[in-house]
Amino acid sequence: MRDIDPTERPLLDHLVELRRRLLWCVLALLVSFLAAFGFANEVFAFLARPLAAAMGGAEGGRLIYTRLFEAFFVQIKVAFFTAIFFSFPVFATQIWRFVAPGLYREEKQAFLPFLLATPPLFLLGAAMGYFLALPVAIRFLLGFQKEAGGIALEALPAIGDYLGFVMQFIMGFGIAFLLPVLLMILERAGIVTREQFRNGRRYAILGAFVIAAVLTPPDVLSQFMLAIPLILLYEAALIGMAITGRRRARAAAARNGATAASAAE
Repeated sequence: MRDIDPTERPLLDHLVELRRRLLWCVLALLVSFLAAFGFANEVFAFLARPLAAAMGGAEGGRLIYTRLFEAFFVQIKVAFFTAIFFSFPVFATQIWRFVAPGLYREEKQAFLPFLLATPPLFLLGAAMGYFLALPVAIRFLLGFQKEAGGIALEALPAIGDYLGFVMQFIMGFGIAFLLPVLLMILERAGIVTREQFRNGRRYAILGAFVIAAVLTPPDVLSQFMLAIPLILLYEAALIGMAITGRRRARAAAARNGATAASAAE
């Protein structure tokens, strides 16, 4: 019989435990927000670097705001955006501590690597979105500055619109890079098999380009910069499924052999 934690709690105890974990998450987010608010200007300056470089450096780059409170709310959004990044380890830890007591030992060993792989993959995707895709997208969009019928078309992006654009890029690329974790969890849970994922490869390729079209501007280069990594991550997930499947088969064979040996004795 598989070993399971001996703690069996009534529903009320589980709700109390859930409330405690949520309070820790809220507290971590609040503390991170207060700390991040103090250097929100520095974070926004970092986020605005691609725009400044595309518009001719620090002297050429310019952002405007037309509502008096817009700059203040942008600072709030930047602090909250930063706080989510710093608080994520606490969120993941609290989720694990709430879920782990109800898992079998084998399930803990299977789920923990996915949890540990989530932050690096998200950061990898976010970094690719910021350092590679975002400058390309900005240069493409600024390329529409021209003269039409004697009227000069000049880009004067609003500070709030630009922040939303950058956050969409960073979060979109970061979440998209979690695709292998999602696929392997679905396969590990028995919801979808590796053969089904392999047979649906053509639909996955189509889905990758649809996701890229939604998350990036309409230039082809930016779409390929997201779609190609998504396709490669899909293939990496299939390879990971094959490796973990062989390991599970060997472990099951070893357990069956040990059970047969003990029964023979």
